[in-house]
Amino acid sequence: MMKRLILPLAVLLILLPFLAAAPHASRAQEDAFTYRCTVGPETWMRECPHWAGCAPIYWYSHNTILFVKDTVTGDRNAGTNEWLLIEDPVQHNEGYVHSSMTTECTPEAWQLLPVVPEVTNTARDIYQRGQELGTDPTRFSKVGDCQNVSAYFLSSFDTPLQYDLGDYEHLQSTIDQFAGSFSRDSAAVEGGFTVASVLSPLWADPARCDDGETPLECEARLHNPSIVIISMETWSRETAQPSSLYQEYLMEVVAFWIDRGVVPILATKADNIEGDHSINQAIVEVAATYDIPLWNFWLAAHTLPKHGLSNPELDQFHLLWGRSFYNNPDRLRDGWPVRNLTALQSLDAVWRTVTADE
Repeated sequence: MMKRLILPLAVLLILLPFLAAAPHASRAQEDAFTYRCTVGPETWMRECPHWAGCAPIYWYSHNTILFVKDTVTGDRNAGTNEWLLIEDPVQHNEGYVHSSMTTECTPEAWQLLPVVPEVTNTARDIYQRGQELGTDPTRFSKVGDCQNVSAYFLSSFDTPLQYDLGDYEHLQSTIDQFAGSFSRDSAAVEGGFTVASVLSPLWADPARCDDGETPLECEARLHNPSIVIISMETWSRETAQPSSLYQEYLMEVVAFWIDRGVVPILATKADNIEGDHSINQAIVEVAATYDIPLWNFWLAAHTLPKHGLSNPELDQFHLLWGRSFYNNPDRLRDGWPVRNLTALQSLDAVWRTVTADE
């Protein structure tokens, strides 16, 4: 246990001057909104606060957090004419939901963090150190389980006929910058990987990795990235190991990359298989400890029908598949297209911030 903690603690000591100077991540969402949660299986957001003549925009599942900007009067239902003006935290569309279809709720602070990370000077300092060490500014890596395999995650952005950015055309320059990394099979991604697997030579691919290398060491040597997306979702479902152990392993993974001058982007997960959101809380705590970018995918998925899952009644884990054609608004309500889009947006935000002075 003590050996595992040496590297994370050493990296924290290196970062202390930057952490002290770094501004705290903005909580603007908490300041600009109040919150309600949906109570029905399908709660529709409409273009105006009336039942007739107001087209439905899209629907939210049961117990979805709504970001309320204001209250207005409109058509009456269940004894009240109060409607809520809400803003979707992913697409930032505005619309109206009748208040009778919601209830008071108090989200946890981490659930309100922005989907796309707000990048601090700490990430910039890590990146600049990496450039001095020779990391490749045109490459990023992926670390994770089956939610990160190239067949589903980001690979379409390396094939122009497999995506259409629609209103997100400004992200094309980021696709161009990191061409080749999107579809590449990472040595640190495998179905069934846990956060502990990537730290063990036992899980390294013998066809690609040197003797004694961990999947992380192998990936760092093979690809030499400047940014890494870490999305470790699977965690000891059979043995129910504590989330505190997950957090310790994740700190070691993060410290590995920071020590090499690679900027980590940590991702929260869509599911809550553990039942208490303790894994997402651990992820957020690690991101805060190291002051590194957090891609809050949980919030993006949470606002989708069935919270982005393909069949939550059966497996509560796998996302609904859809292709990355964002010129079709229906794809922006499916789990996988939103995962890929918000990952690209997060990569874009980090890359633009850490290279802003170049």
